[in-house]
This record gives sequence, structure tokens and C-alpha cells, in this order.
Amino acid sequence: MAAAAKGPASYFPSIEKKYGRPIAEWKDLIRSSPLTKHMELVNWLKTEHGLGHGHANALVAHTLAEA
Repeated sequence: MAAAAKGPASYFPSIEKKYGRPIAEWKDLIRSSPLTKHMELVNWLKTEHGLGHGHANALVAHTLAEA
């Protein structure tokens, strides 16, 4: 049995289910955005793509941590 995801990744299954896009696609969007600051990206995902705050925050945190 796989270990449960921790931290921001724990949101990924519900993000994919709720918004119908794979996580890789969301990460590509974040990386291609001209915005670079965490909260700018969170607010952009919320206003332009309709994500909730927790989901947007998890995606941005996980994506920026990879850089």
C-alpha cells in the first residue's frame, strides 16, 4: 500500500477531481505565468481559474518548492 501524500500534495486528488485537470497541467500553468511571487500566483489561480484558496496555495507551494 502506498504511503499517504503529505503537505501540499495531499490536496492533489481532490484538485484533479474538482477541477478536472491533471496536476501536471496546473504546474505547467504556474510555471508559464509571468508572476513569480507565491501570493500573486495564488490570487491568479483563484481569480482566473476559479480555484479555492487552499487548492491554489497547495499547487503554488508544491510547484515553487520544485524550482
